[in-house]
Amino acid sequence: MPDPGGTPNPPVSEKGQRVALIYALVAERLSAYYEHGQWLTEAQGASLAADWLSRHKRSLTLAERRQLSALSDEMARQMASTLSREAGLYTAHEMMESLDPNYRSDLGIPLMAECERLLDEAESSAP
Repeated sequence: MPDPGGTPNPPVSEKGQRVALIYALVAERLSAYYEHGQWLTEAQGASLAADWLSRHKRSLTLAERRQLSALSDEMARQMASTLSREAGLYTAHEMMESLDPNYRSDLGIPLMAECERLLDEAESSAP
């Protein structure tokens, strides 16, 4: 989809897609936690991952979806442990907004980088 200036968005690499999926799952997890006081289960995260991948015409195995779900859970819980309720609500909202590729988020950029770091760490420690 082109941006408002008419420049087409570049294709996303497989790694980029995985990083974006972790980010989207963190946003969903934080939203559920701050809005409903509950953490998503691993299975719920894997199901959300499948839905997200389907919308982007991609797929991953259940094991890969579960791994990315677990990484997103780790990051979301770590973030929640350091944020006040107000800051957490703001962060979750900002992350959800920034899932729109035309929305630029100064908060989202370092969080996306953290998602990439988590993925790199997981892949380097995989057997």
